[in-house]
Amino acid sequence: MTDDLRAAPAVTARQPRAIHSALTVLEAVAELGPGVTARELSVHLGLPRATAYRLLNLLVADEYLVRTTDLSGFALGAKVAQLAEAVSPVRLPTAARLLVAEARTSLRAGVHIVGFEGARLVIVDEDPDFPLSDRVRLARDPAVFALGRLLLVAQGDTGAVGRAAAAELGARGAVRVEHVTTSIGCLAVPIRDAHGHVAGALAFAGPRHRIVEPAAIISHLAPVAERIAPFVT
Repeated sequence: MTDDLRAAPAVTARQPRAIHSALTVLEAVAELGPGVTARELSVHLGLPRATAYRLLNLLVADEYLVRTTDLSGFALGAKVAQLAEAVSPVRLPTAARLLVAEARTSLRAGVHIVGFEGARLVIVDEDPDFPLSDRVRLARDPAVFALGRLLLVAQGDTGAVGRAAAAELGARGAVRVEHVTTSIGCLAVPIRDAHGHVAGALAFAGPRHRIVEPAAIISHLAPVAERIAPFVT
């Protein structure tokens, strides 16, 4: 027997039930969406509040969940996204990859392809030269980014941010956020499925001044989003 095998922790009779409860909490966070509170999860799952808090804290400690910016709620963490990508990554054909590569070269900024699965953002193709600035924040507080706001539109969100994003999408054909940082902004052009529903996004991240007047970027990315849609949706 190797040292690694001797060091492996034993699974007790009680642990499978705890594992099942933790997975149930993860499923509930995915279903209820980013920002769900411990109290809401407790009620939704019929768990004692103390049990819900204990499971949430364990999942946060292991990075399967993250706290929202105001610390009042929870969202799926980076580890969940990594697992999902490992299980079912989207493979873009050569033609689609060439289209995106051309857009990246022309725009000289970060261009990313993201799919929407329920309340979750799935990174399909991240720009290798200008990677996403903060994956954890994107998972924890997606509405800070144009991608997250477009996701709200896809979900039919009726809150203030969702309504504003839907209005901008209707007027411009894209959703933008001018101030991700003091100098960087982002923009998301929808990728639509065969029924015309928003199923993902072609996202741009770059200098803020290019987001303030985004017509040139939108006109460049919109045809690319349309052409790659069959491979993403």
